[in-house]
Order: sequence, then C-alpha cells, then structure tokens
Amino acid sequence: MAKQCKYSCDTAAETLEWIKAIADFIKPFSFLINAHVVNFFKDRLWEAVDEDWLQCLSNESVESLLLIPSGIVQDHWPTSPKEFVLTLKSLVYPREQADLKKVFPNFQPTSLNSVLAQGMNLKKKHEVEVLSAIVSSAASAMRADAVIDVGAGQGYLAQVLAFEHQLSVVAIDACSHHGKVTNARAERIKKHYMAQMRKFGSGNQRLNVPQTIKCNIMSLETLKSLTTMLSHKGDVEQPKPIEQDLELGLAGRGSSLVLAGLHACGDLSVTMLKTLLECEEVRAVISIGCCYNLLSEEGFTNAQIQYGFPMSCGVKSVNLSLGKSSRDLACQSAERWKSLGKDAGLHNFELHAFRAAFQMVLHKYFPEVGTSPSIGRQGKALRRKQQRKIIESELQAEESTYSDLPQMACNMDEACSVTHSGESEAVNTSGIRSDVDALFTKMSLHTGSTCERTTSTDKYSLFEKFCQSGLCRLGLKPSDNINFHGIWKGVEPYVSLIGIYWSLRAAFGPLLETLILLDRLLFLQEQGDVLESVMLPIFDPAISPRNVAIIAKKPDAGISSHHSSR
Repeated sequence: MAKQCKYSCDTAAETLEWIKAIADFIKPFSFLINAHVVNFFKDRLWEAVDEDWLQCLSNESVESLLLIPSGIVQDHWPTSPKEFVLTLKSLVYPREQADLKKVFPNFQPTSLNSVLAQGMNLKKKHEVEVLSAIVSSAASAMRADAVIDVGAGQGYLAQVLAFEHQLSVVAIDACSHHGKVTNARAERIKKHYMAQMRKFGSGNQRLNVPQTIKCNIMSLETLKSLTTMLSHKGDVEQPKPIEQDLELGLAGRGSSLVLAGLHACGDLSVTMLKTLLECEEVRAVISIGCCYNLLSEEGFTNAQIQYGFPMSCGVKSVNLSLGKSSRDLACQSAERWKSLGKDAGLHNFELHAFRAAFQMVLHKYFPEVGTSPSIGRQGKALRRKQQRKIIESELQAEESTYSDLPQMACNMDEACSVTHSGESEAVNTSGIRSDVDALFTKMSLHTGSTCERTTSTDKYSLFEKFCQSGLCRLGLKPSDNINFHGIWKGVEPYVSLIGIYWSLRAAFGPLLETLILLDRLLFLQEQGDVLESVMLPIFDPAISPRNVAIIAKKPDAGISSHHSSR
C-alpha cells in the first residue's frame, strides 16, 4: 500500500508548489525533525510522539520499523500513523532508476574492465559506469573540449572518462593525497592501454590521460577561475599536477566545458550549479550531491555572501529554514534502512540507546562538556571488534560452521574491549583481515535470535564499556563515583522506544533531501530561458541510494532536455 507521488517539477511553478506542500507537511513535526536523539532519555523525547502511535508501533517487528522510511505501512495500523507515513511518502521524489536511453542520445554504458575497475566496490563501479556514459553522451552532443571532474577523489570517474571514453579530463580535488593516488593509478592504467595499443598495432593512437589539480574549492570565484585553466594533453605523457596561479589562467576562453560531480559534498554541488550560470566556458553541469549536513545555511552559519541553502528565491519566499539536525537527517537513506535486516537493525537501535544513555552520564557528572559532543563511532568499532574476535577465533580453529556464533556474539564481557583510539587491534595472522571482512556479514545472519534474549546484565556490561570508551574519547577520566548501573536502570524501561522514535524520524530523511534537491532545481528554473534543467534518478537505488542527478545546460549546448514528469 503506497500513495504515488502526485507532484511534478517540470516547471518552476510546479516545483514551487511541491516545495510548499513539503513545507506545510513538516511544520507540525519540527519536534521530531529538529530533535537531538542523543537527548532521547534526558529530554524524554518519546513523550512528544502520539501515544497511540507508540502503542501501535511497540508491537511491530524490527523489520516493520525499518520499512517506515520507505513509506511501507501495515494494514492493521490505525488510520493516523498510516496516513502520516503514506502522505510523507507521496511527497518524496521517486527514486526508481530512469530509462536513461530515452533521455540521453548515444547513451551506451559499458562494463568496466578489471584494470579500470581496480579498487572500486560494486557501488562505485555501478556509479562510474552509468555517470561516465551520461557525461560522455553530453560531451559528445555539445562537442565539449573537456570535462572537469569536480571533487574527483581518487579519480575513478576521471580515468574512465579519459581512457574508456577518450575525453580530455581535468580532475580537481582538495586532497593532495588523492591527487597522487589519481596520478599513480592513471600511470598503471596508461601502461595497460599502451600495451593493448601495441598489441593491436595502434601504437600511434593518441591517449588521453586525466590531469589533476589540487584545489580546495571554497568559493564560486575559485571554480570560475579554474575553468579558465583548461589544458589539453592528448599525448601519453606522465600526467602532472597543474600548479599555476589561478588568476593568470590559460588561453582557454571560448572553450566548451562540462562539469561533472559524483557525490560532490555539501556546498560543492551548489557551487557547480552557480558556475554554470556565471561562467561562459561552462556549457553543462551533471551533479549528484551528498553530505547535506555540510551545507552552509543562511541564518545558521557565519555571515557570507553565498549559502548552500536556500538557493532559490521560491524557498526564500516560503521562509523555510532547516538547521543542522534537519540537514543531518536529510542524509538518511530509506534504501539503506530497508536493507539493514533484523540483526543489524537491532544493533543500530542498541547503539543509539547506549549513546543517549551516555548523554545522561555527561549531563549528570560532566555538565561542563556541553550539549552533545561528538565521540566518534566507537560504538560501532566496539561492536565490530567484538564480532571480529569471534570470527578470528573460528577461523583459527578451522571450523566450517557458525552454529556457536550466536551465543558467542552475546558474550560481551569476554569478547569486547575498548581502545582509546577507537580502532580495532591489528590482526597479525597473515591474510586474516580480508577473511574477517568477508565473513562479517555471515556473522550477522546468526546473531539475532539469541541477542534478543540478551540479559539486562549483558547489555549493561556493554553499555559500561561504551561509556568508558566515550569518556576517553572526550579526554575525561572515569571516576569511581559514576553510577553507570543506576543510569542504565533508569533508562532501561524506555530503551525499546528509541527504535520506534528513530524510524519515524528517519522517514523524514528522503523528504528533506527532496526539499534540498527541489530548491536547487528551482534555482535553475528561475533563470528562465538562460538554462535548461532536469532532475533524474540515474543509479539503481538498491545499489546507490543517493541516486538523483541535477543536469543543466545552456540552451545551445546540444543535450536532450527531455525528461519525465513526476
């Protein structure tokens, strides 16, 4: 049972209507959206949720709770929570992968060979295969001189565009280490392609190698300056970092450039869109954003000329602000929640409970620390370390089954230990780390049913270790007068509610992301005939949940402007 999205974003008026509908829906739930879950016990956050909702969802399985962010309800639910989930889902931008062959001329995705795909996981390989084909289609349609890969990371996209699609590419990243990795990787790939060219008698063919620029793009002006530095390298020379004064530029004015960004973080995606509008050389942008928590927001960050949100006049007119908690929440993925499964879901909820209970410790014994200090991911590190020790023990004993793992997984006192750095201890046995990682998922398949019967004493033991690690992370010395047991006993009756609360709150993640993306699209649409723009889900959401691309071009750039109404 699900409501289909009844909104469209084909025009600025339709996009603004959608945005206003989202704004109207979320206003009554600001208590949920803006909550700090670390204060769940301290502020008794569950008391703000409808009592009937809590009673209904308290009887639901973990699997059902994990489906709430995907807009999936149960038939036996009362009308009120059912309508809430379904209405919210109807406002979320659909994520089913678009039929890209109907949208882009000459769209021809190819499966990457083992040389180009080296180092990529399944998710990255899928993303690079699809996005490189889209960028290649766009660059071909507009006869682009070069592609600039913004936030290139280790250069996966740039290298596929250069070596496989034979495009001139400049890879920009703020991290010098990434630039070195990109160049070293490109050199290995180049040797492979040169060997292939000699083998098939095409040794005189020119080979494109991506160039790298180390630059922290902190402003629109920086990226605009970079677009004047286009350097064509059609030979097979060793790629070198481009180190020239940005203000000097090169004789590249009049060049036709495409900006591409695969999960360009925070304001970087926003800067790309603004560069299209303000820089003559840039003819098209293909941007998939991420890390909305890093967005700057008007009224919530230091005074500056440009903000990442809101971009559009329409959203500004609605007088809608998000705030840090909402932007953090926009990073939550419904697909990831759905794929967690029962055991991982239980572990996730348990760690949130530990962190919220730890906040009670800080509030009572260390009030000078502040509201909600970051203590890193030591909870997950603690859990993973415990699981790895169990699996390593199994491997060393050369046991072929995992029948004893459930009981071992719950024996927290023996299996868990805490390091102040939060990192797992090194595994000395040669080759065992990869085996452990490969078997980590198998481990989780066997831990659920027994862990559900974990005694209160077992959970308290793990909570105490969590607290000791957290205090060390904050540079605080645990003292004998801290009553960890008393705090855990005080919150224990409400621990089961945190999974319900988080599931309801996480349901807003895709909706808030929709709002941020529609704001970006509306900004482009508000430019009138100067730009043509479209928003499309280009990846398989089961593989890459952050799959929505904003694609914009100047009208004479030659890219198809066809897109489906939503």
